[in-house]
Amino acid sequence: ISKAFEANCQMHATPEKFYIEACGDGANDVLVIDRVSTEMTLSGIKDIPPSGVTRPICGIMGTTRLVAGMYLIVITRKRKVGDLFGHTVWKALEFDVISYKKTILHLTDIQMQDNKTFLSMISNVLNTDGFYFCTDYDLTHTQQRLSNTSPDFQEMSLLERADQRFMWNGNLLREIIAQPELHKFAFPVIHGFIVMKPCCINGKVFEWILISRRSCFRAGVRYYVRGIDSEGHAANFVETEQIVQYNNAQASFVQTRGSMPFFWSQRPNLKYKPKPQISTDTNHMDGFRRHFESQVLIYGKQVILNLVNQKGSELPLEQAFAKMVNGMENGLIKYIAFDFHKECSKMRWHRLQILVDAVSDMQEEFGYFMVSSDGKVTSEQSGAFRSNCMDCLDRTNVIQSLLARRSLQSQLQRMGVLHVGQKIEEQADFEKIYKNAWADNANACAKQYAGTGALKTDFTRTGKRTHWGLVMDGWNSMIRYYKNNFSDGFRQLLLPVIMVVAFSMCIICLLMAGDTWTETLAYLLFWGMASALTAAVIVVNGREFVDAPKLVQKEKMD
Repeated sequence: ISKAFEANCQMHATPEKFYIEACGDGANDVLVIDRVSTEMTLSGIKDIPPSGVTRPICGIMGTTRLVAGMYLIVITRKRKVGDLFGHTVWKALEFDVISYKKTILHLTDIQMQDNKTFLSMISNVLNTDGFYFCTDYDLTHTQQRLSNTSPDFQEMSLLERADQRFMWNGNLLREIIAQPELHKFAFPVIHGFIVMKPCCINGKVFEWILISRRSCFRAGVRYYVRGIDSEGHAANFVETEQIVQYNNAQASFVQTRGSMPFFWSQRPNLKYKPKPQISTDTNHMDGFRRHFESQVLIYGKQVILNLVNQKGSELPLEQAFAKMVNGMENGLIKYIAFDFHKECSKMRWHRLQILVDAVSDMQEEFGYFMVSSDGKVTSEQSGAFRSNCMDCLDRTNVIQSLLARRSLQSQLQRMGVLHVGQKIEEQADFEKIYKNAWADNANACAKQYAGTGALKTDFTRTGKRTHWGLVMDGWNSMIRYYKNNFSDGFRQLLLPVIMVVAFSMCIICLLMAGDTWTETLAYLLFWGMASALTAAVIVVNGREFVDAPKLVQKEKMD
């Protein structure tokens, strides 16, 4: 596997072509992109013209076609996260979107506006924190999947062997993927969260790693992407792998999260919590079956941990999920409903142990992947917990962190890091690292799906619920409400403006009274009625005023 972008490489731009140098292996090779024909070819360093404008880049994200033509997306700044089995893992921090064309004067005004909108959309995605890459190691696969591969798989380039679910620049790299000789110039980029921490218990230093891989299938923001698609891909599906390394031995424990895998929606309508709607004109079982057949094939047995409320608007979703699992009649899938909010109400967070204890036998059965210090596979994970709440963020992350700790307890004991009878909870320094990392994981996943940090992270960080944590949850909930309703598309502004003006006039009438009280009252009644009527229209037609994402139809270009 090439290390073409281990260090920053040089990109040279002329009016006609881009020249991108390879670094490390094959350092004399150059990728040439024709800015007119869009053709990509392999050349040598001697073919780079001295007249080009040179700049350093950290890697190629890919290419995309917009209204104005083709664009090249490059990573311009990165930060080292750590080393995974001797391979450097990077976090992409900044990107640049570069037009092949030198001008957009060939576009109409409407086309220019559409192109600007699409560029803004791309920038919005690229600016969402959490893109990671490794130039010479496969971040898209778990340790167990990598260990069960053939020699032919090991010889493939990173682009060929990547798990397509987690390769976020797969579509952007289609042209490079189609030409094997160019594979050394690109690498898969995942989206999610990675933390690597050197830790010490009993004087024994080990590496603790957490990797969350967010699926690029059925990606999107919170209220607009729920349930599954016809292929069985679930919204906000995340595979989280916890890895520990000690004395050349390694262990891995994998969990998944994802939206309830049937056809349902929860479109924002200005209400704080829109009512979920289960589709009544769709065959749910086809997509549901596809989803779980895929999960069983990849992860083995499935234990579903459904954490939604078992009352109110969430109850029909819980009932539908349970009914579909029973309808599958698959002995490899087990369903457990746990009303998180009811069980933990009034700050009774210790009751989460009820669920952890209830699934302990299943967790023992599933085990985890482990390789001894001499490279021998000593155990494999035979099943996975698939957790969900409504968003698969806050409640889900809390439960996952508890299950992961239980697995880690066993792993560290087998490796000889923990003594018999010792518990992770008693290791204060490590506990702080562990809890903060899982809370950071929650925040990263939440920002990518809901636009704010996670809720309930005070429990994940400290092991207890705090009043300050409740205040922060209220603040994050308010920000989520604003973003979910007013940050994802193109707003209808006329009536909200009228309402604001009318309400403002009511205030002015009170502060600046007329010559008589009847005149003041008349003004107040008029502007008060205007405020009330516009507010009522907005509430009744809430969806019309939500900032919903819309596709802009591209005009046909000559």
